[in-house]
Amino acid sequence: MDFPPNQGLDQDEVDEQVAETIDENDVVLFMKGTELMPQCGYSRKALGLIDQYRDDYETVDVLESLDEYRVALNEHSGWETIPQTFVDGEFVGGSDILEELEERDELEATLQGE
Repeated sequence: MDFPPNQGLDQDEVDEQVAETIDENDVVLFMKGTELMPQCGYSRKALGLIDQYRDDYETVDVLESLDEYRVALNEHSGWETIPQTFVDGEFVGGSDILEELEERDELEATLQGE
């Protein structure tokens, strides 16, 4: 089914995409904007923290279907705010949690799935 530009995806499609993306990638960051153009400070901070320890990870820009992504991600994490980081299928947290892990020298091990 084709959507006109900027109409985004419907809830079922977003639910499916979120589930597949979490399932198929070791590390996923659901964020506002893209790796090259983060659209919020929290997303930029999360990217910077992950970048220190991972070269290969998936990012998903949630802005096109923000409300649907909030619902879908909440199903997986119980968390409504964006960004959200998942490692090996498990919800880790947003940029604040990544920052706390970094302060405790636990972020690298977390991102390596240890």
